[in-house]
Amino acid sequence: MLQAIGLTSAPRRDLPPRVDDLTFEAHAGRVTALLGEPGSGKTTTIRLMLELEPGRGVTYFRGRPLHRIPHPGREVGVLLGDVPGHPARTVRNQLRMLCAAAGVPASRADTMLDIVGIAGLRDQRLGSLSLGMDRRVGLAAALLADPCTLLLDEPAAGLSPREQAWMHGLLRNHAALGGAVLFTTDDSKEAARTADRVVTIAAGRMVADQDGAEFARTRLRPRVAVRSPHAARLADVLGREARAAQRPVEIVEESGSRLSVYGSSCAEIGETAFRNGVLVHQLADETGDAGAPVPPPRARAGEEGAARQGPAVRPGRADSGRAPSPVRRVGGPLRPLRYELRRVFGTATPALTAAVVVAVSVLVAVLLARAGGTSQNRLLAAWPQLLPLPPAALGAGLLGALAFGEEYRYPALAADRGTVPRRLGLLVAKLGVCSALALLLGGLAVTADAAVLKLVFDHGPLRAPAEWIVPAASWAGLLVGCAWAGVLASGVFRSASAGLAAVLAVPVLVVPLVRKALDGPSAYPVTGLAARLRGLSWAHWPPEADRLVLGALRVMAQPVGTALLLSLTALLCAYACTGLRGRVRW
Repeated sequence: MLQAIGLTSAPRRDLPPRVDDLTFEAHAGRVTALLGEPGSGKTTTIRLMLELEPGRGVTYFRGRPLHRIPHPGREVGVLLGDVPGHPARTVRNQLRMLCAAAGVPASRADTMLDIVGIAGLRDQRLGSLSLGMDRRVGLAAALLADPCTLLLDEPAAGLSPREQAWMHGLLRNHAALGGAVLFTTDDSKEAARTADRVVTIAAGRMVADQDGAEFARTRLRPRVAVRSPHAARLADVLGREARAAQRPVEIVEESGSRLSVYGSSCAEIGETAFRNGVLVHQLADETGDAGAPVPPPRARAGEEGAARQGPAVRPGRADSGRAPSPVRRVGGPLRPLRYELRRVFGTATPALTAAVVVAVSVLVAVLLARAGGTSQNRLLAAWPQLLPLPPAALGAGLLGALAFGEEYRYPALAADRGTVPRRLGLLVAKLGVCSALALLLGGLAVTADAAVLKLVFDHGPLRAPAEWIVPAASWAGLLVGCAWAGVLASGVFRSASAGLAAVLAVPVLVVPLVRKALDGPSAYPVTGLAARLRGLSWAHWPPEADRLVLGALRVMAQPVGTALLLSLTALLCAYACTGLRGRVRW
């Protein structure tokens, strides 16, 4: 059961709030329509219920507000507009990614594709789907975790009558199994035909809260349904007589043989047809749209077995509560990691980035070797003095910036879609995956550079290094630092461009400031720091580890290392202030 109490949006300057003290209920086992003209506050109401809009009031989902529900995606399924997915991602990859986020098995994606009737489109890209197919994918995403409540904002808008019938049939099945369904619409006929209860609002205030049959009887215009083989002639005659008598009669041609006449009666239409010799097969008083009831969607023979696992055919009684969900839950700390891996490798972005980075790195390395005068470490990293960062570091920063940048450009998890926002577990997963990608990218670039330099110049530019630990640690620290800076900055500023700009700002702006601060000799030496650190630790590490500690300290003492460390600290604090305050839990 869903209870909305006192919903009031934040007041606008010199204007009343879009929603003002709205209270209503949507019962389990019933379909409820929120009816109103465009601009009446329907979408704002849904966003207030999902705590996505500032305002007052509270909405209880089975007795709990949304921010008190540990896994909101398992309680509330949401469809707000189009599917928020990367257009290059396939339908199946999109649903599997959302399965990982919701904590359900990946096989649930294939089950839902069968239930919504688009199993044949599983390898289709989201950007190539029609409106009707896109809406089916959105419904499949909303039903992945088998939620008790469905909230849908104008789900049938722009669909064909056949798609609308299918959509409302699926919603009816969900309600028949004990779920609560609330959808918004501006079509009174659609509300009367498909909803058990209709909540009508205007200018953000409630106008009526009625049973569906009562709404159709009291708030829809009466009409006369006429069937005649000479419908066009009868419409012309009725129109002429209405104009002659100056009566407001509206005649709508529904089909080749059917008319809907508003503002008249069966007696008047029958007398007019008799006087003019027009054959009439049917005259009936109707209220609103008396179309055929919406049939439930029929599963094809090959889909019946899969449909038994989904909400469309699960047994249960609407009046006695909802049966326990048969969907297996996949929890644990690895859930954000599974989501992030599916998000990253669901598109070709990492492969394309790696290909471009390796190609540019090889080209720069060959040009530097041809010109001469470049140290071996910079040669392998393809890092000339003119560039702020080597190609591999820029690629790592780009992949890091896309970690949260894609979330906000194609918001599958962002807060404005009513699902889980950024949380600490998701941040750790993104930092870990981006670190691995950055190290892999750096290794590919160095290996490709060394192989091409040996092929082109034989062993001329390359020599066996006398010390490799410190350069390797510096290289790894630079790559991981750039990736982390991109992740944190894109999470703070909610943009991939801002994340990449933060990565470039480190060598361009922060490094010169650090060089000025570190310029000149130290007044006191730091000799023996590694031994003193070993004495402070609880677990004594072997003396051989001092070389690794010294290497790390040398990396952090360099201007680039210090600048990266300071930038990451500032970005992490900013992320903690802006990102970890979300009320909905991961």
